[in-house]
Amino acid sequence: MKISLHNIRAARQNWSLEADATFTEGLHLVSGDVGSGKSTLALLMAQQTDPLEGNIHREDIHSMMLSFQFPEYHVTGLTIADECESWGLEPDTILPSLGLNLRKDDSPLSLSRGELKRFHLTCVLAKEYDLLLLDEPFSSLDCYQKTCLRTQLETRSHGITVIFSHEQAILPRVSHIWEIETGKLIDCGTPPDALMQWHHIPKIIRNLIKSGKVPKNISPEDLEEAACRTRE
Repeated sequence: MKISLHNIRAARQNWSLEADATFTEGLHLVSGDVGSGKSTLALLMAQQTDPLEGNIHREDIHSMMLSFQFPEYHVTGLTIADECESWGLEPDTILPSLGLNLRKDDSPLSLSRGELKRFHLTCVLAKEYDLLLLDEPFSSLDCYQKTCLRTQLETRSHGITVIFSHEQAILPRVSHIWEIETGKLIDCGTPPDALMQWHHIPKIIRNLIKSGKVPKNISPEDLEEAACRTRE
C-alpha cells in the first residue's frame, strides 16, 4: 500500500510546489510554514486537484478520506444526528461520548468551532481508510483534546495516515517526517535521525538535541524521556 508522487508540480502566480516522494503505510507528518503548500499537497494527494506536471500513482489504496482544516466544509446534515448518519454512523453510539446526545436535533453549525472540529474528527476516525489525509487536525482544539487526538492517531494501525500541520507542542509518534521548504517537499526521514534534518523542528526538541539528549520520537512522552535521561 503506497502513494507515489512522481515529479509533481503545482503553481499559482509567484508560488510553486514540487514533490517527488513515496508515502508508505504508517503515520507521516508534513510540516511547513503557513502558506507553504501543505493544504495544496493534501488536495493533490487526494486527487481533488491536478498537478501542472507529473503524476500520482496509488497502489492497493481503495478507500480515502481528506479532512479539511475547517470542519464547516464537511457539513451536509441539517441536524447533528443527520450529520452523524451521513458518515454511516449511529448517533446514539457517537454523540454521548461527545456530550452531544441532548443536542442531536440542533444544527451542526450551532456548535462552536472546537466542538464541531471534535465531532468531525470523531466521525472521521471512527472508520478505517487506506489513505487518510488530515489537514491541520489539531487546529481549534484545546490542549486536552489535542492530547486525545494524538492518542487516537498513535493507535491507528491500518493504511497510510498523513498529518499536514504546523503544530509544535502536542504531536504523535510518527514513522516519517517531511517538510515543505522553499517550494519543495523534503524527506527528512524516520525518527530519531529525521530530527537532525528537520528545519521546522519544535524549539523544545531543538533544545534537547543541543543538550545532547536526542528524543527517540516527537511525542510528549518521548520528549519527557529525553529530558529526564542522563546525557548521552
